[in-house]
Amino acid sequence: MVRYQVLIEYVGTSFRGWQIQKKGSTIQGLIQQHLSKLLKEKIILNGSGRTDAGVHAHAQSAHFDCQKKILDLTKFLKSINHFLNNKGIAITQIKKRSEKFHSRFSAKQRIYRYIIFNQISAPVIENGRGWHVRKILDVDLMKKGAKKLLGTNDYSTYRSSSCHAKSPIRTIKSIKIRTLKNKIEIEFKSQSFLQQQVRSMVGCLKYLGEKKWDLKTFDKVFKSKKRILCAPPAPPEGLFLYRVIY
Repeated sequence: MVRYQVLIEYVGTSFRGWQIQKKGSTIQGLIQQHLSKLLKEKIILNGSGRTDAGVHAHAQSAHFDCQKKILDLTKFLKSINHFLNNKGIAITQIKKRSEKFHSRFSAKQRIYRYIIFNQISAPVIENGRGWHVRKILDVDLMKKGAKKLLGTNDYSTYRSSSCHAKSPIRTIKSIKIRTLKNKIEIEFKSQSFLQQQVRSMVGCLKYLGEKKWDLKTFDKVFKSKKRILCAPPAPPEGLFLYRVIY
């Protein structure tokens, strides 16, 4: 068996998420289907992690095993993308890996980015690629709130009720908030995240930026470990899996 790693870019708008489900189209399912046809054998595609319905990716990482070596990787990329590109998916890179490599378990850090369009008018060119928030946000206050989220903590407040992770303990290595004109980009780096953790944290940071909460309330909600106190999660269209570091 030969193992290959692929990097995948996709627009998640029309999919029910990464992971194969009984009903609805998924990124994993569609790619797996076309890999199997192209390689003429049953292929199982393993992703670095799940992205929810509507979430996008700049560089989702995945791997698969096949019986024969792919002789021309450039030709293979052209062939597989012929079937995927019109669905909003592209395999941007492919490379041979050792059997020790695992797209999920070998990952050291995952980077997610969340985009907010903080302006009166709705974005047109980038429609569906960010959260449109009309009320001007206090970015400096959001940065202060972000600092409170760093380190190793119990993130139960931001954990979806359907999350199957064994523990709510995670370590957030960094959170960077950048602004460019009316665009706010929030970048999160951690080895792993709970289901809906990033979107829930963004929702709370937005409450802080709108001054619906002060820093004391923000901190109190975080430390409460009660999901019911969390602000509504940010919508999925603003979230991008940006990079997986090995």
